[in-house]
Amino acid sequence: MNQLDLRDRVAIITGGARGIGYAIAERVLRSGGVAVLWDMDEAALGDAAGSLAPLGPVTADLVQLTDETSVAAATANVLSRHGRIDIAVNNAGITGGNARLWELEPAVWRQVIEVNLVAPYLVCRAIVPEMLKGGYGRIVNIASIAGKEGNPNASHYSASKAGLIALTKSLGKELATSNILVNCITPAAAKTAIFDQMKPEFIQFMLSKIPMGRFVQVDEIAAMACWLASEDCAFSTGAVFDISGGRGTY
Repeated sequence: MNQLDLRDRVAIITGGARGIGYAIAERVLRSGGVAVLWDMDEAALGDAAGSLAPLGPVTADLVQLTDETSVAAATANVLSRHGRIDIAVNNAGITGGNARLWELEPAVWRQVIEVNLVAPYLVCRAIVPEMLKGGYGRIVNIASIAGKEGNPNASHYSASKAGLIALTKSLGKELATSNILVNCITPAAAKTAIFDQMKPEFIQFMLSKIPMGRFVQVDEIAAMACWLASEDCAFSTGAVFDISGGRGTY
C-alpha cells in the first residue's frame, strides 16, 4: 500500500458503515487522518466504528442524509468534537432495484434521486461554509460509470449519478479559487451489499461490460478517493476520474 499523507485531516465519509465507505474510512485512518462515519444504520455504524478504532481516531453520527436538519445537526457535532472539517466523501447511495423506466414506481425513482443526488447537495451545503472558514477542503463524490453511460433498467440510478457528476463540475468551478477542490469518481460495479438490490442478470450485464473481466475492489476505490482527498491533489477540480477496468475510455 502506498502511503498517503492525511495527517490530522478530519474526513466525513457518508455511508461509512460498510462497503466502499468503510474501505475509504480505513484508508483515511491508515493515512493518519480522523474518520467521521455518517450513516443511517445505527447497528452497522457502531460495529464499523468499533472495528476501525484500533487504526486511529474514528467517530460516528447517525444521520438521515436526505434531511437538512439532520445533516446540519451532524455537521455541528463534528465541529464540536474536532473543530473543523477538511474532507467530505459523499459515498452513500442506493440502486433502487432494476426495472424499465415505465415499470419503476415514482416513489422509488424519487427515493434514488433523494439519496444519491439531493443528499450530497445537502452535505455540501452544510460543510462548504466551514471549509471556506478554514481556507481548505477536499470534496470527493462517489458517482458511477452508469452516470456516464446510462445503464438499461437503471434509469433512476443512472440519472442520479449523472446529476452528481454535474454537481461536481459546477461546485468545483464555484470553489476553484478557494483551495477547496471538488472531484468525483466513476467506478464500475464493486461487490458490496448494494448487489443485494440488483437482479442477478443485471449484475452479469455489468460484469460483461468490463474489459478486465472483474469487478472493482473497494480498496481500489478507496485509494483513488483518498488521493483526491489529499494535498497531493492540487490542480484537479470539477474532474471525473474513471476506475472502470477499461469500460470508460473517454
